[in-house]
Amino acid sequence: MGSALAAAACAAGHEVVVISGPVQVEYPAEATVISVLTTDEMLEAACEQFARCDGVIGAAAPCDYRPKKIASEKISKNGQPYLLELVETADVIATLGQRKRADQWVVGFALETEDRHFRAIVKLERKHCDLMVSNGPEAIDADGNHVELIDSTGTVLSTLVGSKVDVAKDLMAAIQRLLIQDQDAAASPK
Repeated sequence: MGSALAAAACAAGHEVVVISGPVQVEYPAEATVISVLTTDEMLEAACEQFARCDGVIGAAAPCDYRPKKIASEKISKNGQPYLLELVETADVIATLGQRKRADQWVVGFALETEDRHFRAIVKLERKHCDLMVSNGPEAIDADGNHVELIDSTGTVLSTLVGSKVDVAKDLMAAIQRLLIQDQDAAASPK
């Protein structure tokens, strides 16, 4: 979905920066791609780039948890259970949402397995997003997607179904209409 959105944004004439973890995805040649390995690296790169951007689309979440302790050497079997403690990672989109200026916008994605609409609205508010795209796990490694675009009041603006390329074009058109043109209109002298 991230690659399709990057391509749709490039096609709409936007300068695009993609911050991506290690994935088997090709991004548009016109986009600047910043590769990261960890959620902390993604957060650092996203904060640095967001300061120079009009907006951000958080199309795919990095991992929600990481190991509390990382072994420097192989952990050998000892016949006993091994307890793995996990800690939450930083929330990249929530951090950007909290830091956004009045002239910036944030669009998040909420991949949920139950209570999709409710959980998407909770994420929209908690992460200070202008729009939230709700989808399910069936989108992972699939060619298509089925999403709801939700505005800041919790209203479903549209339900989009189709190939990720087509859904991305429709989402980009909505972002252009709802966030970018509104922003341009507010900035122009009266």
